Amino acid sequence: MNKKIIIAIISLLIIGGLIIFIYKNISIEKNKEDEYQDYTPQQEISDEQNRQTKVILYFENSETGELESEIRLIDANTLIKEPEKEIINLLIKGPQSSNLKKLMPDGTVVHDVKVKNSCAEINVSNQFLEFGDEKNKLKIINSIVNTLTNLKEINSIKFLINGETNEKFADIVVATLGNDAGIIGAAF
Repeated sequence: MNKKIIIAIISLLIIGGLIIFIYKNISIEKNKEDEYQDYTPQQEISDEQNRQTKVILYFENSETGELESEIRLIDANTLIKEPEKEIINLLIKGPQSSNLKKLMPDGTVVHDVKVKNSCAEINVSNQFLEFGDEKNKLKIINSIVNTLTNLKEINSIKFLINGETNEKFADIVVATLGNDAGIIGAAF
């Protein structure tokens, strides 16, 4: 008789365990159905909104003098042909925020940007040399380096003035470590 009682208790425990297991699975499935309901937007997303992308640009903070990022929403189609050149042109135009100021000298023209072996070779006009003092020069370089190294394919920067190496930028070593980019050495 003891064996019959033990078998009955084990059977009840197994049946009880199965009932609890089935109940929990049903409630989990019900929660998943509630969680994954289709979302209908209040308004349709236009083709223009669908083409928007974010770029991170670096400008000088007017109050602190430090570089600060500005996230700009732009039409992705403008980045299809020459993304690096377009991004530098955004730096030349200046920030949208009133507490930031542009660093690039007025009249600077980007002739072209070529990417070779993860190095962006930036060819700019003579106006780029009108940076003022060495401190401002370093801010301009860091602004460009920090901005362009946000692109996966760029790890270093080289500057050309009207297609030629310039002594003011010839000995600058630019390196990136993850998302931290900047000048690690310069000979002035």
